[in-house]
Amino acid sequence: MKKGILLVNLGSPDSPTPKDVKKYLAEFLMDERVIDIPLVARTALVKGIILKTRPKASAAAYKKIWWKEGSPLIVISERLQKAIQKKVDEPVGLAMRYGSMTIKKGLQALVDQGVDEVLLFPLYPQFAMATTETITVLAEELRQEFFPNIKIESVPAFYNKPDYIEVLSNSVAHHLEGKQIDHLLFSYHGVPERHIRKSDVTKSHCKMDGSCCETPSKAHEFCYKHQCLEVTRLVAEKLKLEPGTYSTSFQSRLGFDPWLLPYTDRTIERLGKNGIKNMAIVTPAFVSDCLETLEEIAMEGAEIFHEMGGKEFTTIPCLNDDEAFVSLLSNWINNWVASTVTHQ
Repeated sequence: MKKGILLVNLGSPDSPTPKDVKKYLAEFLMDERVIDIPLVARTALVKGIILKTRPKASAAAYKKIWWKEGSPLIVISERLQKAIQKKVDEPVGLAMRYGSMTIKKGLQALVDQGVDEVLLFPLYPQFAMATTETITVLAEELRQEFFPNIKIESVPAFYNKPDYIEVLSNSVAHHLEGKQIDHLLFSYHGVPERHIRKSDVTKSHCKMDGSCCETPSKAHEFCYKHQCLEVTRLVAEKLKLEPGTYSTSFQSRLGFDPWLLPYTDRTIERLGKNGIKNMAIVTPAFVSDCLETLEEIAMEGAEIFHEMGGKEFTTIPCLNDDEAFVSLLSNWINNWVASTVTHQ
């Protein structure tokens, strides 16, 4: 069997125009694993309300961070894919869950190269319905309909792998070198609380009471909140951070349902009000800088902090195409190739 790898990231509009942003948001928000309400209600919400108001504002935000080469997330993902390809003998493809770089196109490109065994690699450290799950479910649906002769194996969440924690920790330490930071905030993309409960394979462990994430359970294999908190704990432990000098928050909420707390914008505001003058923020739910890191955090977050009296606001980049991160992913891929060859 010929093996191939398909890296999959979130996606981006084709351009920072309201028309392209509207098209992108329609696909993204109509995903039943993103807004997990009945189709009729989801359609009314997305097409009747959100798509009539949000595209213009979102397009303006995209324009602030758009590079001359294109969408930062796409450009960075392409750089990552090319860097990994240099370290991996098998074909390495790239696709996006939403937008024009579809998973179908990515699989087809591998099949056209003779690949019949694919390692599907969602570029998300933590599992979530709206990220990893929607990618793996769609890939399997596409396999059954269009590519019945290929085999797909998916990379599970890697949030707690020691070599990943080491690379992430070293990146944080490098970007804070020489800086006097009073507080380090770990900001993760938010999800509705009900997503956490829906992902509970035990159907009983998740209580959202602040303690279940610390109580060992097989539910943690698919618990986004636990996995986020665990990344914070492991990095803080690796960097020997003192209690009280770091915390966790969640960003990018949508709608009025309860989302994971505390919210990043309110946490930044509170830190500024409480006298923190120099803070740094890292976003470990993303591996590639994008709208949520470059605009929501680096621009809006900094503005909030300075308005509250803060002085220095340091945004730590995502791992992007960092050499150590490229080597890490390449090693995992090469190990997969070696292990599958051994078992055939």
